[in-house]
Amino acid sequence: MGGGRTAAGAGAPRLIRGLGLILALAMTGCVAAESAGPPRVGDPARDYAATNLAGEEVALADLRGQVVLLNFWATWCTPCRMETPYLQSVFEEYAEDGFEIVGVSMDTGDAADDVAMFAEEYAVTYTILHDPEMRGMELYQVLGLPATFLIDREGVLRWMRYGPIPEDDPEFLSALDDVIS
Repeated sequence: MGGGRTAAGAGAPRLIRGLGLILALAMTGCVAAESAGPPRVGDPARDYAATNLAGEEVALADLRGQVVLLNFWATWCTPCRMETPYLQSVFEEYAEDGFEIVGVSMDTGDAADDVAMFAEEYAVTYTILHDPEMRGMELYQVLGLPATFLIDREGVLRWMRYGPIPEDDPEFLSALDDVIS
């Protein structure tokens, strides 16, 4: 019996050290997540890249100098389908002013063909990217689709919306006009 207590007693410090290490790692993870937090207007846009339908990587940093509307969506998302024609019309109206829409599909798996068919069906001429691992949703802390972020020419987040942008939304159009001018 005495041997059993000795073995248990010897393992206790190791167990305590192990629990301490787990606690320290957990606290570090929480701090890192808290410091990232959700995106905020006035903060630099988060570095992000995904591939276009030709398989080429496109990064937000590559678009510096342009006003960028970053829109996360999916082919199965009804509100996304409803806002896409409006986004296309906004793109056509402002494209000559250095305005770019980057629509990022969050469709998982091998959905590139579905994404291409969606873009064709809705006659989308702005940049379409595909992020099947949904890294953008985690980075921008998107819980539902669509989600849209307006980024100025210097790469600063100027407006954001979780949910669809209604046609002729005065808040969106005001923010867009401010950033374009």
